[in-house]
Amino acid sequence: MGFGNTEGVRRLQITPNGPLSGSVTAYGAKNAVLKQMAACLLASGVHRLTHVPDISDVATMSELLEHLGCTVTFADHVLQITVPDAQSLRPSAPEHLFQAMRASLVVMGPLLARCGQVEMALPGGDDFGTRPINFHTDGLTAMGATFTNSSARIHATTEDRLRGTRFTLEYPSHTATDNLLMAAVLAEGRTVIDNAAREPEVEDLGRQLQAMGAHIEGLGTSRLAIEGVAELTAATHEVIPDRVVSATYLAAAMTTGGEVQVTDARADHMEMLLRKMRAMGAEIDTTSGITLRGPSRVLPVDVATLPYPGVATDYKPIITAMLATASGVSVVTENLFDGRFRYVDELIKMGAVIETDGHHAVVHGTNQLHGADVLAHDIRAGAACVIVGLLAPGTTHVSGVEHLERGYDDLPGRLRSLGAKVELV
Repeated sequence: MGFGNTEGVRRLQITPNGPLSGSVTAYGAKNAVLKQMAACLLASGVHRLTHVPDISDVATMSELLEHLGCTVTFADHVLQITVPDAQSLRPSAPEHLFQAMRASLVVMGPLLARCGQVEMALPGGDDFGTRPINFHTDGLTAMGATFTNSSARIHATTEDRLRGTRFTLEYPSHTATDNLLMAAVLAEGRTVIDNAAREPEVEDLGRQLQAMGAHIEGLGTSRLAIEGVAELTAATHEVIPDRVVSATYLAAAMTTGGEVQVTDARADHMEMLLRKMRAMGAEIDTTSGITLRGPSRVLPVDVATLPYPGVATDYKPIITAMLATASGVSVVTENLFDGRFRYVDELIKMGAVIETDGHHAVVHGTNQLHGADVLAHDIRAGAACVIVGLLAPGTTHVSGVEHLERGYDDLPGRLRSLGAKVELV
């Protein structure tokens, strides 16, 4: 999976090659498919997920599921997961698999619901600030789980079947909503999750669970009501397209003044971002997927991240990269996570003029950008460096390719199909 298995230090080498043009496919959302893979643990049998991206996080989650007792195959963007009966599932796996990505946390709800216990290392993932797990553990405790955590491990058990409850999340956490939703579908009685996350990926997980036989009301709203069932069955489900990957290709068209169609992009999942892109000067057609025609020069706008349907925090590095090329001054505000401006130093190496102050970044657009050697600290920070590299004169080398591989299905190949000069070296 991913960009390949080239030995040694790997970098993306990018040289500007004019406006990008053509069509590209985003494939399934990373933040949906990883949770949907975990959801398969809730039912014995053969599950099929289609439109799955070929990324390293899917490979890691596949390995995790295999350690838990499943059989996983992947070919032609179709993932087949064969899940044994509950007695044959193992409620633990090696530490490195949990530490490789934060999404590993979502096996906790399904394993507690199905096996009555789970033991796991604290999850890892992108390094951009503190993201506590108490939203997960508090909700599962309210459903009857008992946690005995250490500084590095989580251990939880249930005496019997989880029981339905009413729980209000302190913050509409995407991953916590996923975890509690998956636990609740097999819990005894009715569960209500208030202040639930409303992201399209949460709704898509709910659609998969409904196909498996779950009873869920309120998908797409901040209040989810679940009537637990005794048993679920395996199902086939198509993963929704990745809105952040879609945004990356649209941003590449924006900054280079090109025209790119993302054939499977869902405009209804990206309304606020598309509004901001239009304000930046883009012409956007949503008749078939999303087609964006970039302006001769990006216009400045102010942007603040908020929970869905607001501008997602994952968009912010990509937006900042576009605004670094703008014709004026913009302010970008991060309301969700601390420590998520680390990529700014890398953009500054490329000539960007950006000042940060707490949760704010003041972006002075410039046409004096240039190629440089930069580091991808996380998936979207790497994407920001790539976007600027597509028009910055000279050659840009982006190291930390392993982060990009976690979320992008053959990013260099897809950019080359649009006319970019991008190589893995």
